[in-house]
Amino acid sequence: MSSHGSVICIVGPTASGKSSLSELVAKKLETSVISVDAMQVYRGMDIGTAKTPVEEREVPLLMVDCANISEEYSVQMFQTAARAEAHKLIDAGKTPVFCGGTGLYLDSIIDQMEFPSGSIESPVRTRYEKLAEELGSEGLHEVLATKDAASAELIHPNNVRRVVRALELLEEGKSYATHHEGLKAHTPYFDAQIWGLTMDRQRLYERINLRVDLMFEQGLVEEVQALIESGLSENCTAGQAIGYKEFFAYFAGEQSLEQTRELIKQHTRQYAKRQISWLKRDGRVRWLDMDQLSPEDALEADSCAAF
Repeated sequence: MSSHGSVICIVGPTASGKSSLSELVAKKLETSVISVDAMQVYRGMDIGTAKTPVEEREVPLLMVDCANISEEYSVQMFQTAARAEAHKLIDAGKTPVFCGGTGLYLDSIIDQMEFPSGSIESPVRTRYEKLAEELGSEGLHEVLATKDAASAELIHPNNVRRVVRALELLEEGKSYATHHEGLKAHTPYFDAQIWGLTMDRQRLYERINLRVDLMFEQGLVEEVQALIESGLSENCTAGQAIGYKEFFAYFAGEQSLEQTRELIKQHTRQYAKRQISWLKRDGRVRWLDMDQLSPEDALEADSCAAF
């Protein structure tokens, strides 16, 4: 058992019901939910990130609305802040409930992880960002492939920020691939009880499609427009969030609103698939079949007696 205390983690792909179950667990334990979502940290990004509205929260929700949309909020910053919130709860005699599907962010909190240094203002980073503008994402990925094929295989060509970071690491005499392998080792920081939500893939995709439709009904278009007017752009981390990045082409007159909606659905389904793959690599996860259980049923299930 880790000396840093015990935590509960409710994980799973987007639209699987994590938030509902996490809130029920936290309410039962009289504790708080700590969101583990790379984009819910940004203020104003509410509808598109499926952030539980303030008026609907029955327990405190932490690690949301931490940064402005123009800020860079790295996994290292998230790790530090989320652990601090968890320690406050543990010191108060409570068990933190982590809720999320951003695998690396959760691992960074509950496992011993150190991230390579790298200033946002690094001249090396700036140079590669300019090269990305000249060559495009595919071209920059090819540059990485010629220098470090193993790292290139791990990074999607469209993930320009990660490609840039991999090239930056090379100039420090390090390899993203080697670092990535190191991240897979699970040396606990917290004693974590991890529960994963699973369901039939087709049902999950249907839930995703319905959720996106609901987001549009709730005012997603207006939310994104207001954020763009406040400085949201494709060049900032927040602007790369699914549910937001697809709108830049729409507001530029390059695609219809219906095309934008379908792109968001497609990208969200693809993201859910990646989330599932990441979580299935972690043998510590105990799975709950949400085809057979409602969040209320899951809370009372024999397998969840520890709640």
